[in-house]
Amino acid sequence: MNTSPSSSEAKRTDGSSVRIGALVPLTRPGWVEAGQHLLAGLEMAVRDVNDAGGIVGRPLELVVRDTAADPQKAAAAVDELARLGVAALAGEYHSVVARAAAARADALGVPFLCSSAVLDALTEQPTEWVARLCPAQSHGWQIYADFLLSAGHSRIAVAAQPSVYWASGARILRDYLAPRGGTVIELDMGALAPTTVCDELVHHGATALLLLTGHPEPAVSIVKSVRRDQRLTEIMIGAPAGQPEFAEWAALLGDDGSAIPFLRYLPERLSRLGARVESALLERLGEAPSFVAFEGYDTVTVLADLLRSHGADRARIAESWPRVAVEGTRGQIRFSRTPGISVWQWAWTSVQVVDRDPADLHRFRILRTS
Repeated sequence: MNTSPSSSEAKRTDGSSVRIGALVPLTRPGWVEAGQHLLAGLEMAVRDVNDAGGIVGRPLELVVRDTAADPQKAAAAVDELARLGVAALAGEYHSVVARAAAARADALGVPFLCSSAVLDALTEQPTEWVARLCPAQSHGWQIYADFLLSAGHSRIAVAAQPSVYWASGARILRDYLAPRGGTVIELDMGALAPTTVCDELVHHGATALLLLTGHPEPAVSIVKSVRRDQRLTEIMIGAPAGQPEFAEWAALLGDDGSAIPFLRYLPERLSRLGARVESALLERLGEAPSFVAFEGYDTVTVLADLLRSHGADRARIAESWPRVAVEGTRGQIRFSRTPGISVWQWAWTSVQVVDRDPADLHRFRILRTS
């Protein structure tokens, strides 16, 4: 398993560092670009903590493990990081992977602050050991469903791959839309080719197609097929899971990748801290930072605050989730118990529905804010 401790972000001083274990997808089939943004945010926050004096004079160190979107690899990484003596765990982007990590963290008694995985059922049973920054899937996807209805879409097809995450998303949409006059038509991408999706859309009279699929494939091929089908010039393509957020999307699809609404978790205006972090991340990444990078920064900001108060005592950190009151890049962060959510939850960061502007692929249009 690859080790990538951020020694440049924190000086090693004869074992005196306070260590945080970071779970990040950095190789395929993980969403590598998301992992890079998440890691950039985590590492930048570690640098800022250490520049401000560290954890009561001790440097903060990030010990990184690549999960590669593999739940078993993530669980093994949690075991290893626990043996290495990390005070807490941070990160992860993929929901199914984060669920495996959360289960091991709960079993081993290691605090885990999940940065960017939205699956409601992050753990099977309520736990004191796990907290989460990003909104639960049900919260964000219901906002997206409202957006669809307000845009006049009531016959909505979902091109879905087999996955707990995609199945959960389809169920949230169906349960929310059905009482409001909406219909969800499920297209099984385990059985359909991207080209045959077009025939199904015409057959069912769908006015919107949502991509509940992996990136880049088959999402990119589906978009290309639909954009080139003259029968479907009026159909809206949507991607609630956020595939168009990253630069790779625009690079692969060009103009075809514009006007595809997706969810992201940013306020209309960043705080002063957020604006400073945005500028620094832009310089580091060479491109506009995604909301995932801000999630990474906020994760370390929260954990550093807890570590200053409680040192590296895992039990005391976990006991303190409900007492967190930290100013992050996107507002004040507090955790609470939210109905239907088994972990300590920030309820909620701002949720936006945005798309890439057809006139400028590097510009995002805010279509709805909640």
